[in-house]
Amino acid sequence: MRPSGVYDVNYVQAQSILRTRVDWFWTVAILGILLLLPQYPMGGILGIKLMSPQFLNLLTTSGILLISITGLNLLLGYTGQISLGQAAFMMVGAYTAAVIARETEVPFILSIVISALMAGVIGLFFGLSSLRVKGFYLAMATLAAQFIIPWAINTYEGDWFNLGKGNPLPVPRADILGYEITSNRQEYYLVLAFVVITAIAARNLIRSRVGRAWISIRDNDLAAEQLGINVFRYKALAFFISAVYAGIAGGLDAHVSRSVTSDSFSLEFSIEQLAMLVIGGAGFPLGPFFGVAFFKFIDRYVVDWLNEFSQDVLPDILTFLNPDYIPVGMPHLLLGILLAAFLIYEPRGIAFRWMILQAAWRLRPFSKA
Repeated sequence: MRPSGVYDVNYVQAQSILRTRVDWFWTVAILGILLLLPQYPMGGILGIKLMSPQFLNLLTTSGILLISITGLNLLLGYTGQISLGQAAFMMVGAYTAAVIARETEVPFILSIVISALMAGVIGLFFGLSSLRVKGFYLAMATLAAQFIIPWAINTYEGDWFNLGKGNPLPVPRADILGYEITSNRQEYYLVLAFVVITAIAARNLIRSRVGRAWISIRDNDLAAEQLGINVFRYKALAFFISAVYAGIAGGLDAHVSRSVTSDSFSLEFSIEQLAMLVIGGAGFPLGPFFGVAFFKFIDRYVVDWLNEFSQDVLPDILTFLNPDYIPVGMPHLLLGILLAAFLIYEPRGIAFRWMILQAAWRLRPFSKA
């Protein structure tokens, strides 16, 4: 929704993503903060700790997760096709990047491209079922990827990578034009660059002919087919691009973590990504950002407080409860409660509520009329 009086007078304005001075201001301000944030001293200023290696690593891992959920948003939010195998496609990208980095001299950027394409091809294969099934049945079909891909890697990784069963696969540091990425700050800027590029690509793709076809399929696939849209082609393309984003995220995760293990890409991780998108707002460009930020804030600050509170209170009330199980079960319990609450009270997510607040601010003092 644009403010009153803001309209396009030529095709350049119609095709631009940032149309108003307010959009430009907030985009430049947020990017400026993200670029300058790691430059603060790690020890803080005047005793105030502004930045720490742990927080910088949290931002880096959040950026990797954001890339994968952005791809999932293109599939679920804009095409209406659910997938429970996003973590498995990340695994394909991670192992592909790891093998390329260990066994070849392929440049880092090219290895990420190859990892993304490999994950995209695997995602396209599992997305072929979208021609015949939809909804719950499609979720079950994509769930097969979450079982088949880890099984294949766990079964044959000893033969492929000369490792003992269950051992992590070491990955060398990323090297860009002879410049090795060694510090947390450099990894942060590397991931930030990919986040910006993938976010801009997704935003432009949504506003293109392909994006409009996806939205029409999401709203009513039968009507879209009657209008001449090749439904299966665009569904398959959505699965491919979503898996490409997961492959990029997996390749970056392999180089940032400097090791790959199949345990990091479990079914639980796929469900968490789906929950983050639902909480943030599926079908909105800012949905993945809100979802990741909200989940990481809850996981880092609220869960620790609840663990301490529960260990002090719950054993006295529920005498049969083992206090050692509380830290293990609390994150899952809290995620389930939050997801249920959002589905009931805010099914369109935080991004939709943010749009409503923006509209109310623009229409003040008549927003309640």
